[in-house]
Amino acid sequence: MGRMNLNKLRALREQKRRELGLGEGGNNTIYVVVGMGTSGIAAGARETFATLNSELEFHELTNVILKQTGSLGLDHAEPPVEVRVPGMPSIIYGKVDAVVASKIVRKHILERTLVNAHVFDQRAVDIVQGAQLSGTEAR
Repeated sequence: MGRMNLNKLRALREQKRRELGLGEGGNNTIYVVVGMGTSGIAAGARETFATLNSELEFHELTNVILKQTGSLGLDHAEPPVEVRVPGMPSIIYGKVDAVVASKIVRKHILERTLVNAHVFDQRAVDIVQGAQLSGTEAR
């Protein structure tokens, strides 16, 4: 690997933290979770995860924690991706390939608009409104 300067070491450290799903959660932290059960992997979840990671690095988004999990229960919509952005409802996107993963970063995370054609699940409106009124996040 050779010698690394401090900036390269910091960049590598941040990349590995994102890959492992580590980070310092806070009020502005965005969570992106990729369903990587066996059916998700068979449907291309590894490529989806890699694309999301590349896009997050490209846009230098340090407040985003990218994680992987087992099945999200949407086998008909593999691979699924859940996105939790503060101030927005938690959204689960389905059939997320590399193109859609790029759109999720650009549209949902950066522009705060949904990628409507791939929304497969979201919280009920009354729960989201209740969370916004009380100032806490409902589950």
